[in-house]
Amino acid sequence: MALDRFFRRRKPQQQTAADLPDLWTQCPACKEGLYNRELEQEAYVCPKCGHHLRLDAGRRVEVLADPDSFRQLSGRVFPVDPLEFTDTEPYVERLRRAQKKTGRPDAILTGSATIHGLPVTLAVMDFAFSGGSMGSVVGEEIARAAEHAAQTRTPLVLVAASGGARMQESALSLMQMAKTTVALEGLTDRGVPYVSILTDPTTGGVTASFATIADVIVAEPGALIGFAGPRVIQQTIRQSLPEGFQRAEFLLEHGMVDDVVDRREHRRYLARLLGVLTRREVGA
Repeated sequence: MALDRFFRRRKPQQQTAADLPDLWTQCPACKEGLYNRELEQEAYVCPKCGHHLRLDAGRRVEVLADPDSFRQLSGRVFPVDPLEFTDTEPYVERLRRAQKKTGRPDAILTGSATIHGLPVTLAVMDFAFSGGSMGSVVGEEIARAAEHAAQTRTPLVLVAASGGARMQESALSLMQMAKTTVALEGLTDRGVPYVSILTDPTTGGVTASFATIADVIVAEPGALIGFAGPRVIQQTIRQSLPEGFQRAEFLLEHGMVDDVVDRREHRRYLARLLGVLTRREVGA
């Protein structure tokens, strides 16, 4: 009887995603399976089709800054809920979930670093935190980063990734457009370069303020960049939009951005650019 149970055919156990090793990522564009270690070496750009996958703020710093050079400045300001806003759920619950997911207080990471040996101030938005929406904390941290860059006379490099202003903070969120713009004027007054990198997506009030007033505006290939979404624009003007509308290459052709640069070249590109702007020799 015991032998009968031993040789009895068993039903195969179905594997779940949790049972599979986290070794592969599917490219959202070409659907190719990508080995994560190879993807990391390619700065999270698909080696098959060139699609730029979205990065969280921590990985973005790893791509841009020299190894072990980043020193965080942000993280001491926390968002509040002055309006006691509730839509499908209370705003405080949304914040708590986003903070747990990303491990940071809000949708921004700032700090000092070097790029090929050149000291810079970095400000990186995190789309993983509530779609990179701009609330009071994002505005405050960008203003502080601009002040730090002005005081230390180090170029400011800002990476934008956002769906726009955070509706749960209403007018307080919209006020950050003016606040960040004024803070960035301090860099102009002191002759400190400001470079903005627009990634997918950069939209809404972020596009209408600090993301597009830099000395040099660079975009990643294929990034969606604009104020209102293409569907809203098409419904408003009741006309078909041109192919590639609001994509980085279209904006380069029409003069809104200065260059479209592959992410794998960002560190080298920024080193050359900032070396020229600061008239300093940059290490290889």
